[in-house]
Amino acid sequence: MYDRILLPTDAEKGTELATEHAIAAAERTGAELHLLYVVDSDVYASYSGDEYVHEFEGLEAALEQVGEDALESAAEAAREAGLEPTTVVRHGSPHEEILAYADEADVDLLVMGSKERSGEYRQLLGSVTDRVARLASRPVTIVKTPVEEDDAD
Repeated sequence: MYDRILLPTDAEKGTELATEHAIAAAERTGAELHLLYVVDSDVYASYSGDEYVHEFEGLEAALEQVGEDALESAAEAAREAGLEPTTVVRHGSPHEEILAYADEADVDLLVMGSKERSGEYRQLLGSVTDRVARLASRPVTIVKTPVEEDDAD
């Protein structure tokens, strides 16, 4: 049913359930697993970076390293399940890059994590998962993770 599954990750707490779901789906279907982290260009483009002396020590590089670490963690879990995942880091607007990669790699399913929060909190903030689910032309599975309100930064 699925030949290629995409798991975008944001390196945030609570992505473990989505990772487990994507790995299990890839195992069951024999699908390729693609792991994607998008460095949000709006975050580093709006930052002056005055504290950094050298461009490679800048916020963009730090965010990229966070993404690479998150991808390696998910890739290691996939390898333990007998999969050989493809890992990709991109720069740009997260929902746009996720949708673009899904089209380019011709994935059959996107598996995304979402923090389950109260309705009031949800109304104040949109999420990348919400945007991808609304705009995707292919199936999206949303794996919700309950989050305590104290954990909601």
